[in-house]
Amino acid sequence: MDAEYRVLCGYRIAEFKTVLAEPKINLAKLRELSFSGIPCEDGLRCLSWKVLLNYLPMEQALWPSIMKKQRDLYSQFLKEMIIQPGIAKANLGVSREDVTLEDHPLNPSPDSRWNTYFKDNEVLLQIDKDARRLYPDMVFFQRPTEYPCRLIMDPQNDFETLRKRVEQTTLKSQIVARNRMGVTNVSSPLKSAASNSLMEYEPLPNGSEAHWEVVERILFIFAKLNPGIAYVQGMNEIVGPIYHTFATDPNCEWKEHAEADTFFCFTNLMAEIRDNFIKSLDDSQCGITSRMESVYSTLKEKDVELYLKLEQNIRPQFFAFRWLMLLLSQEFVLPDVIQIWDSLFADENRFDFLLLVSCAMLILIRDQLLEGDFTLNMRLLQDYPPIDVSQILKKAKALQNGK
Repeated sequence: MDAEYRVLCGYRIAEFKTVLAEPKINLAKLRELSFSGIPCEDGLRCLSWKVLLNYLPMEQALWPSIMKKQRDLYSQFLKEMIIQPGIAKANLGVSREDVTLEDHPLNPSPDSRWNTYFKDNEVLLQIDKDARRLYPDMVFFQRPTEYPCRLIMDPQNDFETLRKRVEQTTLKSQIVARNRMGVTNVSSPLKSAASNSLMEYEPLPNGSEAHWEVVERILFIFAKLNPGIAYVQGMNEIVGPIYHTFATDPNCEWKEHAEADTFFCFTNLMAEIRDNFIKSLDDSQCGITSRMESVYSTLKEKDVELYLKLEQNIRPQFFAFRWLMLLLSQEFVLPDVIQIWDSLFADENRFDFLLLVSCAMLILIRDQLLEGDFTLNMRLLQDYPPIDVSQILKKAKALQNGK
C-alpha cells in the first residue's frame, strides 16, 4: 500500500509540474488537479495558490516582471505606512521633515499626522493582540523568520518595528481628544490590556522578528490601505494559512518574499469575502447573514430530516458565522485548513463550495445531531469533532454532484 501511495503521489506531482511548466497555464486543468488537493512538495502548493488567487497571470513569461513590480510596491507601502510622523528618512533620499512648527503630538486637528498616528495605534493594538495568539498550538508563528524585513530591521535605518511601536507605552493606544473646554487631553485606556498582550511571548533579540510580526505588518498595511473596512477581528485567521504556506516554500528565492506575496494574495482573497467583514452589510443580500441562511437552505435540499431537527432551535448564526467568515480556519488544525483551502481556491464558485463543505460537516455528524438535545448539539457545532478532512471534502464533492 505504501508503495502504491508513493507511486500515486509521484504521478500527481508530475501532473502538477507539467501543468505549471506550460508557457500559458491551463487554468481549468490546474483547478481540476488542485480540487483534489495540491502536493506540498517542490513548492507546488505555493505556486498553485498564487495562480488560483489571481496573483500570477496565466502567461508564465510575465511572472518575473509582475512579481518584481508587486514586491517593489509593497516595499513602498512599508516606507509610507510603518514610519512614525516626523521620523528621519535618511536612507530613502528624503530629508528630515521638521513637523514641530505646524504639527505636534497634541495638535487636535483631524489633519494632524500625529492624530492619525494615534488612531492607527488603536487599530494596531487589536492587530497586535490577534497576531500574537495566531495558532497558539504551533510554534511556527513565534519562531524568528529567516528573512526579517531588511528595510525596517536594518540598524542603519530609523524605522521602528510595529512591535516597538506597541511597546512604547507612552504612545500606545493613546487617544487624542478635546474636552468641552477645547483643551486637548491624552489618555491611554487600553494600556493595561495591551501590556498583558506583550507578556504572552518573550521578545526576540534586536535584528530578529517572529513570523507573527510579519503577519501583524501585513494586516496593518491592509488596514491603512482599506480604511473603509480597516481591520476586523478574524482577518488574522485568513492571512495566517496563506503566510505559513508561502513562508515554508522550499524555494528560498520565493520564501524570501513571502510577506509581499502573502499581502497581495490576501488582498485578492479579501476582495472576494470582504462583505462578510462589513457589519453594515450583514443583512443585505451579499452579507454574512444571507450566506448563513444559505447553509440551511442547502441542507434542506440535501437532508430535510436533519434540517428540520436543527431548524427547531438552532439558528445558523450560532455556528455558521464563524465557519463561513473565517473559511473554517478555526475549526481544524492548520494542515487540515490548508487541505480544505486547496479545494476552495480551486473551485470556480469557491464560496458556493464552502456551503457544501459546511453541509457535509453537518451530515457527517447527523446521527449525533438527530439524537442530541440543544446543549449537546451546540457543543458539537461550536467544537466540531475530529473527523478526517478528506472524508468531509469527499462528502462535499458528492453533494456537489447531486449525490
